[in-house]
Amino acid sequence: MPDVRLASSRGKWILFTTVLGSSMALLDSTVVNVALPRIGRDLDADLAVLQWTVNAYLLTLAGLILLGGSLGDHYGRRKVFVVGVVWFAAASLLCGLAPNAAVLVAARALQGVGGALLTPGSLALIQASFHAEDRGRAVGLWSGFGGIGAAVGPFLGGWLVDGPGWRWVFWLNVPLALVCVPVALRHVPESSRTEIVGAGGASGKSSAGGGFDALGACLGALALALVTYALIEAGSGSPAVVAGTAVAGLAAGVAFVTVERRRPDPMLPLDIFASRQFTAVNLVTLCVYAAFGGFFFLCAVQLQVVAGWSALGAGTALLPTTVLMLLLSARSGELAERIGPRIPLTVGPLLCAAGMLLMLRVGPDASYAGDVLPGVLVLGVGMVALVAPLTATVLASVDVTRAGIASGVNNAAARAAGLVAVAALPLLTGMGPEAYRSATAFDDAFRKAMVLCAGVLALGALIAFTTVRRPPPDCRRPECRTHASVLAPPLEGERARKRLT
Repeated sequence: MPDVRLASSRGKWILFTTVLGSSMALLDSTVVNVALPRIGRDLDADLAVLQWTVNAYLLTLAGLILLGGSLGDHYGRRKVFVVGVVWFAAASLLCGLAPNAAVLVAARALQGVGGALLTPGSLALIQASFHAEDRGRAVGLWSGFGGIGAAVGPFLGGWLVDGPGWRWVFWLNVPLALVCVPVALRHVPESSRTEIVGAGGASGKSSAGGGFDALGACLGALALALVTYALIEAGSGSPAVVAGTAVAGLAAGVAFVTVERRRPDPMLPLDIFASRQFTAVNLVTLCVYAAFGGFFFLCAVQLQVVAGWSALGAGTALLPTTVLMLLLSARSGELAERIGPRIPLTVGPLLCAAGMLLMLRVGPDASYAGDVLPGVLVLGVGMVALVAPLTATVLASVDVTRAGIASGVNNAAARAAGLVAVAALPLLTGMGPEAYRSATAFDDAFRKAMVLCAGVLALGALIAFTTVRRPPPDCRRPECRTHASVLAPPLEGERARKRLT
């Protein structure tokens, strides 16, 4: 039974190392977009390489994050967390040393594998280690400090790109890992499924489903990879190759569904979608996080290539979104509990859509106060309005024993939506391979993309308005009240319980 108290020396070390580990992944997800124009110029890469620099990471992370939590349950949460931190740092080192685009993309894919191990593992360790009376506060501190890391990311990334260079964006993870690993091995107790049920975030084999399903994870990742490749190459690749890859991706998706339906302990129990509310909220998730993924991929490039800003200026310009989420997400969740999730999940995406349309003002010689800040603030308020109610509604729409797997599915769906958006938006807006080198060409595509993203957000608002209903009063509520990641909703786990057998 977990018995570490938060006020103890060991409790503080556990909180420190889990925050440090999860911050590595949060930082990386926000800083790389700022570095993309410089990476393209230094490696003489076209737009497809920049897409893959983002998507190779998202691909393995989204495809394997459910499996990552399950591995911790089977082999030990501390062990898998430490392996994830070491793996992530080694892949980061390789990213920074990459002599060409191919090595960089491969290293980014390896980074995503490490992220899939450490991201659910950090929360699982919190829930599996602390005494029941301290667990809620520990999770709150973990999510709050992680939010600070997410807020710092764009500013830090811009400073590194403009200063020592984009390679330091990746090398920054190495010293963090050198601190994190020894602390984890010395101070964090080991735990596994045999000791605690339901403390695995996006994890776990239990009555809730979500078993050790390597085949399902590989098929899911393969389907995403093939579809992503087809979308990125559709603009300039061979039509026969693109069509063949797309068909193969759809076939892998069908195989994934077939495997998950037939397995006695699937990674993704498909009957969880029998809940209409759960299905509807995940459709809303797909819409809003597709728009967010496309926006944050393109906006940092727009500010540098078209507006002529430095990487530091571009990163700092987007800081208000994460700061607003950090300061107000908990209050947004409380408001949604009082009035129900339907209004926040309708109004939030519409505000985000308005924010993206306001970003149409950003062009050559754009000013921050007059052109950028209004859109960023409206977008941030919209994100505040929707993220906490989205998580709460996902958890409330399934049985409490399935909270962990429900949150994991929702998190993976958000990352997959961003992955597809980064692959598809350049194709849909006519962005050529060299578009990011031309201010005129990129500006034209950016404007089309913002309209498309706003339309997708409006669709998400419509789905929410017509399908989302107030959950029952005794439903499961989120433990992560503070959240500042702009690319995925927070992971949640079942409340740890002592095994009765």
